Amino acid sequence: MYKLILALAAVFFAFILWVIYLANTGGHSVFFDLVRAIPYGDKVGHFCLFGALTFIATVGLKFKTFRFLKLNIYYGAAFVLLFVIVEELSQGVIPSRTLDAMDLLADFIGIGCAVLLAYTINHFRIKQLCAVENV
Repeated sequence: MYKLILALAAVFFAFILWVIYLANTGGHSVFFDLVRAIPYGDKVGHFCLFGALTFIATVGLKFKTFRFLKLNIYYGAAFVLLFVIVEELSQGVIPSRTLDAMDLLADFIGIGCAVLLAYTINHFRIKQLCAVENV
């Protein structure tokens, strides 16, 4: 099951790369029209896209973590966070794009919400596994 979820994360990441490519080259997409039609659609899009990618990647990587400053960090969240920072900062040097701190904030909030959801699901999953082992 985890391999399927990880494959879904890869396909979703490829979709995001395609959207970024279109935005960087001034291309057009029905998704851009949809984003413009929704109030704060750009920020909602950032929140949803990178939150969903974080959640799918975290689950696909079996909730694996590493220690950083006494914190357990999900690998999926770290990969997405690193990608988001590089991608958003690169917009400062791409003529057709605009570096926007609010986009980065929406990305961070989406990633944070996805981490909280993943943590909650993993916590209850572990509790259920422990309960089954004690039966």
